[in-house]
Amino acid sequence: MTTKAIFPIAAFFTAALLSAVGTAAVRRWSLARGFVDLPGGHKAHDNPVALGGGIAVTLAVLLPILLAIAVANTFAAGPPDWLPYSVSVHLDGIVSRNYVATGIALAAITMCILGLADDARPMRPALKFLGQFLIALFLVVGCNLRLMSHLPYGLSVFLSLAWMLTLTNSFNFLDNMDGLAAGVGMIAAAVFATTAAGAGQLFVPLCCWLLVGALAGFLPFNFHPARIYLGDAGSMVIGLLLAVFTILTTFAAPEQGQRPFGMLAPLVVMAVPLYDTISVIYLRWRLGVPIWTGDRRHFSHRLIRRGMSIPQAVLVIWLATLVTSLPALLLPGASWPLAWGIILQTLLVVSLVALLESPGKT
Repeated sequence: MTTKAIFPIAAFFTAALLSAVGTAAVRRWSLARGFVDLPGGHKAHDNPVALGGGIAVTLAVLLPILLAIAVANTFAAGPPDWLPYSVSVHLDGIVSRNYVATGIALAAITMCILGLADDARPMRPALKFLGQFLIALFLVVGCNLRLMSHLPYGLSVFLSLAWMLTLTNSFNFLDNMDGLAAGVGMIAAAVFATTAAGAGQLFVPLCCWLLVGALAGFLPFNFHPARIYLGDAGSMVIGLLLAVFTILTTFAAPEQGQRPFGMLAPLVVMAVPLYDTISVIYLRWRLGVPIWTGDRRHFSHRLIRRGMSIPQAVLVIWLATLVTSLPALLLPGASWPLAWGIILQTLLVVSLVALLESPGKT
């Protein structure tokens, strides 16, 4: 088995194990301390459910990254004889990612803490958004993680901030039903990992597979009926990490045979979560309700009102995400006709979803 195959598998199973063990531990701690999501209001669960799942997911992603950085910095100057060549050959590359990886870890931890504070005692939306903005600004300006860096600096910074804040809040909105955000996050991260690997990258695919594994280890605890929730501490971190990984992914590299259409891949993959965000904001605006107010107007809730069970609604959204995501793998190398076909298919899937979940007349 080649290094390219061993590293992703190791990343997935390491993160999955850390997440499963961490989730079980966090759940016990949360129940003992009363850190729970109480039923009532717009919430569908009947009994208190533990919060803090985002802690386990965040640590399952970040601990292996930080450990890899520590090992690389320790052995880069002179790898020991017992270290396999397939590992030692990548040490310099890992060291070169020190600054970016440390910045991502710091931002994710800060976002997790912000989410925990909101989970413990809901904060004012403006204050929460300010925290998200400052974290995104640190990544974009401080770590120079920018979309379309060939554009004028100000425009690139604006687009990058908008993308990070959009995905952060899209997953925050999407985390409204058992297993929903975790499953969609797994699908998106796996697609981005595959795309980045196809472009010859190593760091980004491994980070993505860590996220896939972390969510896979968490999902058995979170699928209906959920025993623990991600909370804002998890959903916002998932959105932020996916935004960062898409910025770091090479979607259009002529030297790798990739075409400019690849840059549309993140939008195609995230079509269903973005549809949920846009539709629920529109519904709240039309009704004169603050867009940040929690309610049962999300896509998943609308499917339930059409007669589906919670697991059925979640599976429908997972499948819809898969249907739009898998063709996105072809975009980096797509011809004009194929690229337009994939974009058209994505629009048709979203339109079909909107039609199926809209109220009918009898």
